[in-house]
Amino acid sequence: MTTQPVPARRRLHPAWIVAVVTLGALVAGAAFRSSTGVLLEPIERELGWSRATTSGAVSLNLVLYGVVAPFAAALMESWGVRKVVTIALAVVGIASGMTIVMTQPWQLWLLWGLLIGTGTGAMALVLGAIVANRWFDERRGLVTGLFSAANATGQLIFLPLIAAAAEGPGWRYAAGVTAVLALLMAALVAVFLRDRPADIGTLPYGATEPPPPEVRRYANPASQALAVLRRASRTWPFWALVLTFFVCGWSTNGLVQTHFVSAAHDHGMPATTAAGLLAVVGIFDLVGTVASGWLTDRMDSRYLLAAYYGLRGLSLLTVHELLASTVQPALWVFIVFYGLDWVATVPPTVALCRQFYGSEDSGVVFGWTYASHMIGAGIGASVAGGIREATGSYHGAWIVAAGLCVVACVCALTIPRRGAPVRFEMAMEPSDP
Repeated sequence: MTTQPVPARRRLHPAWIVAVVTLGALVAGAAFRSSTGVLLEPIERELGWSRATTSGAVSLNLVLYGVVAPFAAALMESWGVRKVVTIALAVVGIASGMTIVMTQPWQLWLLWGLLIGTGTGAMALVLGAIVANRWFDERRGLVTGLFSAANATGQLIFLPLIAAAAEGPGWRYAAGVTAVLALLMAALVAVFLRDRPADIGTLPYGATEPPPPEVRRYANPASQALAVLRRASRTWPFWALVLTFFVCGWSTNGLVQTHFVSAAHDHGMPATTAAGLLAVVGIFDLVGTVASGWLTDRMDSRYLLAAYYGLRGLSLLTVHELLASTVQPALWVFIVFYGLDWVATVPPTVALCRQFYGSEDSGVVFGWTYASHMIGAGIGASVAGGIREATGSYHGAWIVAAGLCVVACVCALTIPRRGAPVRFEMAMEPSDP
């Protein structure tokens, strides 16, 4: 006899325990990716590799980090969240450990680019979106903001620690520490993470009735990811979200996270100081993204996106003039503002995915949107590196990113109003016999 899930009567709803474990996985995965920005120069000095070589590996990492996302989302629907995240953390841990003995550029591309890009991509923001949609009927925007902040904060808050390790014991020591942490986190996820509320006989947080039973419509995860892409790509909201999130990735992970330390060093600032500034960005990102989640529950997400991108573009116009050998007061203003805005775009983007494509497909739709984010990050990282190589300065890179943010601001305002339904053919995909 099947027992229907009932509302939890415990003092602490299990959804919050799942949320804490998910936060840990997101912070861990993000921390492993954060090593790239501060390890570029130590690796180049020791192994004699060019900025083009290391930036190329970072670009591959960023692109795969995004492209894997929709397939990871579909795989989580098929295999389960716990299994996918455990395997991903194990892959990241092994690849991080193997970087200690690399001696050739192709090994950097394989380990940093292919394996760590794929492994961390399976723990990208789609993980937070799926967990929030499954486990929370109330406070979904707030929880999405927490997950988004954890991802970005993890990338930034560990930068000074990794930079200090690289300048002290060496970059290999930093890589070894991240490898051990990844494997430890894999064990914790395997023990404590649960896939759905029904697995433990409870309901999503705030729900009074069980969610409708899920129907398996796809032969395999790849079919699901591609089928959702085909349908969503026939609608303008999808392309508007893809284009705006492409700019988001370009202007954050691709430009600031990858090149800020090097750009500041060009102006005479020590790398550890610049990494510390990015850590401050991470701290204020936590505040800004949680606040954005709160606002998303109460305001029109289109206007939030337009404001975030427009203000970000204006701030990027000032960076080149603010950088110096020491941290000037005006630079602190940029750091605080950019922290508040860093991934504040995520909660309204997730909300719009759910609004237009429903709870069943919104995770995969957001996965494709996030893929565009990281493709933008990869292209942005390479373009910024190329501008630096060609001109000896990052000034042009800041200007290009600012212009793209203005385009994203306008694009966000073209998304239809709430209540204008998106219609597309919901063709059933063939299942395995």
